[in-house]
Amino acid sequence: MSQPEHNTHAPLPGQPHDGDGPVFAEPWQAQAFALAVRLSESGAFTWKEWTETIGARFAAAKAAGNPDDGSHYYEHWLEALEELVTGKGLLDHATLRTRRDDWEHAYRTTPHGLPVHLKS
Repeated sequence: MSQPEHNTHAPLPGQPHDGDGPVFAEPWQAQAFALAVRLSESGAFTWKEWTETIGARFAAAKAAGNPDDGSHYYEHWLEALEELVTGKGLLDHATLRTRRDDWEHAYRTTPHGLPVHLKS
């Protein structure tokens, strides 16, 4: 398998990066990225559907006057992922909302520095 090419473009100003390019600022960003890739690879949606959905999220944010500084990049990524997952019927809105609430509760009640665990 060939090695991926490194992005030679400068990252967005608000997006964390190292010498090789953009990096994840938080673990959830890497997890959302990996989930989108895995769902696409498994056939849940095509990569074209993904790029169109996330592109629409970026366009909507720009139209709403949100700056394109990279600071909300993965929030848009997550919103696009949620849109595809619910739109494809992989998860309904109520279940998604419940899991989001469960995550927030677990996050807020976990002592600093410890891993966050969700109940099954």
